[in-house]
Amino acid sequence: MTLIAIEEHWIAPDLTSALKALPRPDESLAFNELGDHRHRLEDLGEERIAAMDAQGIDISILALTPPGTQPLDPEQARHLSRAANDTVIEAVGKNPTRFRALSTLPMSSPEHVVEELVRAKGLGHVGTMVYGRSGDRFLDDPAYDEFFAAAAELGQPVFLHPQIPSDAVRDASYRGLGELTDLGLATFGWGWHLDTATAALRLILRGTFDRHPDLQIVLGHWGEMLLFWLDRADSLSRLAGLQRPVSDYIRTNFHITASGMLNPALLHHALSVTTIDRLIFSTDYPFQHPTQDEINSFLGHFTSDEDRQKFASTNAVTLFGLAL
Repeated sequence: MTLIAIEEHWIAPDLTSALKALPRPDESLAFNELGDHRHRLEDLGEERIAAMDAQGIDISILALTPPGTQPLDPEQARHLSRAANDTVIEAVGKNPTRFRALSTLPMSSPEHVVEELVRAKGLGHVGTMVYGRSGDRFLDDPAYDEFFAAAAELGQPVFLHPQIPSDAVRDASYRGLGELTDLGLATFGWGWHLDTATAALRLILRGTFDRHPDLQIVLGHWGEMLLFWLDRADSLSRLAGLQRPVSDYIRTNFHITASGMLNPALLHHALSVTTIDRLIFSTDYPFQHPTQDEINSFLGHFTSDEDRQKFASTNAVTLFGLAL
């Protein structure tokens, strides 16, 4: 059985330097320095492939780790997005049977996003990864509508990945518990996922998928909590003047990854909300690093070989148009 892992992270040293030089650097960059994370993130060669082999992963779809280039000024974002896309596609070229890549886009420069998306697809990128906010501009801002139109037309799936909430939201909800607890609450413990679910819900309520019905969005971490609240979220559809219930858009315009959270209860809930054709394997490397035994044990919870293969690789092949 072929096993494809999407959302497998990497970092570019020059981008890391630029992000750390900002007046208020993203505090979640600290997670890239824990243990051997930085070494694993920077490696795009044999050691990463050895880690894949140990897990039984045949192909990794590489994506720049958060926050990408989105906190940077437009000129820096354009330059470093291009550089990152060139770097990772070079790594794909050296190991074409093991790697694919998602592009990074200069979202802080909306007028240049489509240009880089087109260029990146031409290089061989199979999709792109973005975040829910650039500065104070939400992803559903009309300034990005041409981007979503282009992504739909080009068949480039958009992975909507977590990022740390804004300072205003952190001040209101994620402070006062101690420095480390504050950061954990604002990121992996809660804030990352609520922030991403809100960004996805705003895209739906903005009518993005009524305008661009072919657009495909990917959410990690079993849907970033959104799958657990669709009964209530559906009530927003009428208020927003949508053509369909929120849950319908989730079933037709969203794919959901595991992000290394190999809990069968989450799988069973996801299958109660959407279909097996919408679920995709990922490990969120190197932040989650399940063993091959843990992966195989989780795959054993699927009720048929066909469903198991869909989750393991077929759905990713179909969504990203992979030629194996």
